[in-house]
Amino acid sequence: MLLGQYGAPTHTIAHLSDPHLLAGGAPLHGAVDTVAHLERAVTMLRHLDPLPQALVFTGDLADLGEPDAYRRLRSIVEPAAAAIGAEVIWVMGNHDEREPYAAELFGEQPTSAPQDRVHDLDGLRIVSLDTTVRGYHHGALDSSQLDWLRGVLATPAPHGTVIAVHHPPVPVPLMPAMAMLELFDQGALADVVRGTDVRAILGGHLHYSTHSTFAGIPVSVAAATCYTMALATPDRLISGVDANQAISMVHVYDDRIVHTAVPLVDQPETSSFPASARSRIEAMTPEERTEAFSRKDSTFNRGAE
Repeated sequence: MLLGQYGAPTHTIAHLSDPHLLAGGAPLHGAVDTVAHLERAVTMLRHLDPLPQALVFTGDLADLGEPDAYRRLRSIVEPAAAAIGAEVIWVMGNHDEREPYAAELFGEQPTSAPQDRVHDLDGLRIVSLDTTVRGYHHGALDSSQLDWLRGVLATPAPHGTVIAVHHPPVPVPLMPAMAMLELFDQGALADVVRGTDVRAILGGHLHYSTHSTFAGIPVSVAAATCYTMALATPDRLISGVDANQAISMVHVYDDRIVHTAVPLVDQPETSSFPASARSRIEAMTPEERTEAFSRKDSTFNRGAE
């Protein structure tokens, strides 16, 4: 039952990024339990309503590109995705290595070729675009990739296209050092996507959540599941902290897309309303709901219930 003006989304995506797993489940930087953080993230997904139809991981899946890290990643993510009926979409990051990425995640022969793929999610096209540069941490797209993407976008998808990349085409005003590791020559990508059916660009890499536009297209960057960046540290060029991990939920509607950050940390509850009250709410008329929940002096808003 609708409780407001908007209906259910046509598509729901869980956007996760930067798990940075190590072989053997070793702690990242000797301190961060990346396995536990990732397990917490995928466990949380089954409590969301609506459930995600796809899990999109925007890169840095393995911190050192180790084959065992990719196998461990699959052992955590794929059963959780199967339990909720969600497709898993992987994206290359600068910490990943193409050969084990292709072999361990897709069962393909090891290759140094860009890992660009197209996924169809009930009419919503999701393009996994490899922005990595072999041996470097910055991002780039070569002319053959841009030509490939132009060809993909030449035919609109029924519900449009979402592009998932690791290096997001956004400014980084709160962490200017990351600009040295940004996606190079962004204008070339802008020329390809401008005016197409691309409705959103999903990114990672930054280890904090941020939003912008690119060639008129909304861009959403998900915070990492491993660790995030402290952004108010004047005595540090870059400061990573084992806190504030989050995922991003992407809800697609016919005329818009909504991006919502979902923290992974335990939080003390200060107020609540039990889920069991939903049936009572749904039994009310719209006018009764307005009086019960919008009226400032109602029993509910005076805290009597």
